[in-house]
Amino acid sequence: MKQNKYDDLGFFEKYSQMPRSTGGLNVAGEWPALRALLPELQDKNVLDLGCGYGWHCLYAHEMQARSVIGIDLSEKMLERAREMTKDSAIEYRRLAIEDIDFAAGEFDVVISSLALHYVERFDIVCRKVHHCLAPGGSFIFSVEHPIFTSRAEQDWYYGTQGERLHWPVDGYQDEGLRQARFLDNDVVKYHRTAATYMNTLIDSGFRITRISEPQPAQEMLDNHPEMQDETRRPIFLLIAAVKNE
Repeated sequence: MKQNKYDDLGFFEKYSQMPRSTGGLNVAGEWPALRALLPELQDKNVLDLGCGYGWHCLYAHEMQARSVIGIDLSEKMLERAREMTKDSAIEYRRLAIEDIDFAAGEFDVVISSLALHYVERFDIVCRKVHHCLAPGGSFIFSVEHPIFTSRAEQDWYYGTQGERLHWPVDGYQDEGLRQARFLDNDVVKYHRTAATYMNTLIDSGFRITRISEPQPAQEMLDNHPEMQDETRRPIFLLIAAVKNE
């Protein structure tokens, strides 16, 4: 199933008002951890899967990547990305992540930020990424943490006074589709265990080099007190892997 909720005008307008939409990488809580996993990008050919507004493409270009391609299924996302891009070294293409079909060894680095939990067949994506990466190339991605995606509700367990008591986890081993609510809309996500993410990478010919379950940096917590509860459970899972030579 290939979703394209972001071309729904009402959904896109709500997404456009989110802090990470208006403030970019500087207000994305997981960005410092993701940036730390990235290899040297200078003179590299970079692919961004589910590029959205193109924030990561712009960063790769700033780091002097040789070429950058961002793909996304949403024309509205790509339209916004093109508006913010002034350099021909960044190319945006409308394409579903599952449908990538690049040449063998075309890229040195493949990035994906908070997109792969919307993809049903992670194994197919891994094989295609492996194919289009040069030997020793890097695959770095973030997804919603399996503790976060295990229940479709994706919400706290509240006390009688509305206080957040704990984050419930249930059905963790039951992988598959979750009908979640996001920005007052029904959105399909796919829950996988942490082991499935890692073993699928290994089975596809990757070597995992780093795992991260980041919490917001102290500066972000100081500036956004409402994020204090984000330290109580992991919300993101970040994985860095390299293609076996």
